[in-house]
Amino acid sequence: MIRRQLRELWPNVEGQAVLGLGYAVPFLNGFRGEAARVIAAMPAEQGVMHWPTEEPGLTALVEETELPFPDLSFDRVVLVHSLEYAEQIRPLMREVWRVLADSGRLVVIVPNRRGLWARFDWTPFGHGLPYSSSQLSRLLRETMFTPLETRRAVFTPPVKSNMTLAAAGAWENIGRRYFPGFCGVIMTEAVKQIYAGTLVGSRTKRRRYVAVTNSHTRQSSRRRTE
Repeated sequence: MIRRQLRELWPNVEGQAVLGLGYAVPFLNGFRGEAARVIAAMPAEQGVMHWPTEEPGLTALVEETELPFPDLSFDRVVLVHSLEYAEQIRPLMREVWRVLADSGRLVVIVPNRRGLWARFDWTPFGHGLPYSSSQLSRLLRETMFTPLETRRAVFTPPVKSNMTLAAAGAWENIGRRYFPGFCGVIMTEAVKQIYAGTLVGSRTKRRRYVAVTNSHTRQSSRRRTE
């Protein structure tokens, strides 16, 4: 259900560079045959996994407040299982702003504060800090992004029932129409504010950049500092 909403927001990423930050690999597969470059960056606190299976790896273990990518290197960024776990939220969002191209698009996927999925520890969205749509929009504006559209997904109750899962499509349709406030996750698309400039007091950091490689493009590993 989340993947469906994401593809409706981004129906065409042909020739673009896409970054998934957090645990985004379940939502990136659909972009691989279309985008010029797809990378999954996993914060060190969460650990890293090999992806895609049985193919050259497209994942990188990163420090979320110091991403190993050059400025303006991605056209699209999706944050999932990332923001709710972040210890330093604004430095994280500043790094996302830095690596995102001018007028690039960002989608943030977070647990809904009012939803049932955030209330049970055994669900994928039962940990970390949940958000309301207004809290997420305010955070995006404060970190130099302009919210464009908010969508809601996962209205299916978090119960281990095959019958309930089989009716997931009906739950989604009914929930979006009649109970939008009780979704499991909130998805907000935002655009980078290119007029925001550099934060006062920001420091130039020494960085190690990683080569970006996928099935379309292969580059030799290199290091560069700024």
